[in-house]
Amino acid sequence: MMIRLGILGYGNLARGVESAIRQNPDLELRVIFTRRDPAALSIHTEGVRLDRAENALNYREELDVLLLCGGSATDLPEMTPKYAQHFNVIDSFDTHANIPSHFERVDRAAKASGHLAMISGGWDPGLFSLNRLYAEAVLPEGKHYTFWGRGVSQGHSDALRRIAGVKDARQYTVPIESALDAVRSGRTPELTAREMHLRECFVVAEEGADLARIEREIKTMPNYFADYDTTVHFISQEELDREHRGLPHGGLVLRSGATGFEREHHELIEYRLTLDSNPEFTGSVLAAYGRAVARMAAEGFRGAVTVFDVAPKYLSPKSPEEQRHSLL
Repeated sequence: MMIRLGILGYGNLARGVESAIRQNPDLELRVIFTRRDPAALSIHTEGVRLDRAENALNYREELDVLLLCGGSATDLPEMTPKYAQHFNVIDSFDTHANIPSHFERVDRAAKASGHLAMISGGWDPGLFSLNRLYAEAVLPEGKHYTFWGRGVSQGHSDALRRIAGVKDARQYTVPIESALDAVRSGRTPELTAREMHLRECFVVAEEGADLARIEREIKTMPNYFADYDTTVHFISQEELDREHRGLPHGGLVLRSGATGFEREHHELIEYRLTLDSNPEFTGSVLAAYGRAVARMAAEGFRGAVTVFDVAPKYLSPKSPEEQRHSLL
């Protein structure tokens, strides 16, 4: 069946979703909603309607799933419960510490309205979450480690841009190689967040802004920078556009564990992503899970779900028979 999708927002992530939909013939992009002037948008897909976000509820009967492409800092905590009252939705909420409370709010809204809402789709949380679960189940005696980067974090960059006096910004997450080497060596070290990653920020400040205040707010921001050694560079817009216009990212999930009656054998599971475009890859994940949400909603699933609740068969455009033949 053709799955009818809408996108709310039209930033980097939404453009990544749009490009992913074009690669999937069973997915149809019907409408893009924006908080900006729709006439000012230039999109890549012919025949797609553009409308203001405040008109989204007029399309309730036309969409199987609404993909929410806002930021995790301030947009999605409000957007997802709101739109789950009217649509089947999916978001990419990525503030790990707040996922349980976000899930509860969305679950209440979706169940009350009879909709299905998936939160935290993407690659971390998302695909990396699945790999942590699989690896922990297979190697119960061990430890898992997640390293991100070196790459641009969209969520952290968005959080920087929300600070008063910041005109534009990019944030790079940088893994500490000595920590990664320690895990790969077969040890299971106890590592703090600060010992695993550095955070590097490139900030364009508005004219006359208090740079000391901006740097202080960045370095003390909970859930984003407070637990890491963070470097802040103030640069011009021209330098940011020239040197930091790309959005690469990636990372690794590792599980170091032991097997055998005497726990004598070391086993290491490693899953790695290397991404030229973080938003395009994340958009591709959201498109696949958008398909899953539509299929599960048609089967009667309601309330909030995460990647842990979605059977792999729902993600693929192939039939179960084709999956068993070509993938199993």
